[in-house]
Amino acid sequence: MPRLIRRVAREILTVWKHHRERVQRAPLYSPDEYDLDLERHLQEAIAWLKRAQDTGTDRGVSYGVVFGQDFDVSYPETTGYICQTFVEQEKLTGDTDLLDRAVAMADWEIAVQLPTGAVMGGKFNLEPTPAVFNTGMVLLGWSALIHRTGEERFKQAARRASDWLVSIQEPDGTWIRGHSQFATPGMALYNVKAAWGLCEAGFALGEERYISAALRNAENCLFRQRSNGWLPDCCLSDAYAPLLHTLAYAMQGLLWIGNLTSRKDLIEGARLLADAEIGIMHADGFLPGRQREDFSAAVDWCCLTGSAQTSIVWNELYSLTGEEKYREAAHLVNRYLMARHDIRNPDIRLRGGVAGSWPVWGDYGRLSILNWATKFFVDALSREQRMSR
Repeated sequence: MPRLIRRVAREILTVWKHHRERVQRAPLYSPDEYDLDLERHLQEAIAWLKRAQDTGTDRGVSYGVVFGQDFDVSYPETTGYICQTFVEQEKLTGDTDLLDRAVAMADWEIAVQLPTGAVMGGKFNLEPTPAVFNTGMVLLGWSALIHRTGEERFKQAARRASDWLVSIQEPDGTWIRGHSQFATPGMALYNVKAAWGLCEAGFALGEERYISAALRNAENCLFRQRSNGWLPDCCLSDAYAPLLHTLAYAMQGLLWIGNLTSRKDLIEGARLLADAEIGIMHADGFLPGRQREDFSAAVDWCCLTGSAQTSIVWNELYSLTGEEKYREAAHLVNRYLMARHDIRNPDIRLRGGVAGSWPVWGDYGRLSILNWATKFFVDALSREQRMSR
């Protein structure tokens, strides 16, 4: 009985602490739901990413900010694909500062690259361990800069990283070794997005074996897809109720590998899952942050990161198919995101950054701004902007 009493007491204490945090911290982030100026939201998000890069002693991008606290240390994984976004934005806007920043990010990634060629898991640390997914994400940034600048140092870094990924890949295209110590083993079908990074490197470097390796992984992902579009074992923590974030990683990986290699079956796999997400979206643009295999909601909060990623996929499918349902879905979810994006906050650590969840006390990135949520928000709004021109 005393053990039961202690357990109940701990649970009550946890609930009370969460309630106290919600009362104290949640009001620190206060969007204006009626301000839906896309250009202003886009520019504020880019400005936040710049501040997140400038805050530390290196040129990586800060992991993010817990409400009421300072910027965290740099995060190698997401700095890699923020680099890709900055290269894309420089091409679109002519803002050379974005390219300079992307180069600085990529150089920092080279400086912290492991001797094996891998990228470390987790936040920057002095006892690094390799991570397959993170390596693929940084390949997206290096590949973008190879195309943009042709610099040899980025080619060498990308080749070392790609060689490592290929060296530990299983014959069926999966990776069962080299997973981040911060992720749960065996639930990594979303690694198809890492395969996208490997595929991009293959095209940037003219290395067919990297492209073939990426295709093996994508084909395995497609083989395991269910007839309703569901992808099993596709989460950081819960195989039965995965995050929309990781499901969207898989959608992105399948779609862009399909685009690069002209593989319609991979594009159709991404499309099947994307159509299922349209089917469950609420009238206001809400998508559940965790979902079950029948696409029913497993939680009552939204993973803003995953919603932004899904918007990106929908707009890409609109550009490929011309089907209006994709453009309309992306527009709706972007409105949902902008209504929950604080661009008036006097605290520059918060203004323009995107929270992990909505409500902000949801379990993903709880009461925090995340750099990758902000990156995908930039990508989503930028794509809508281009589609409307």
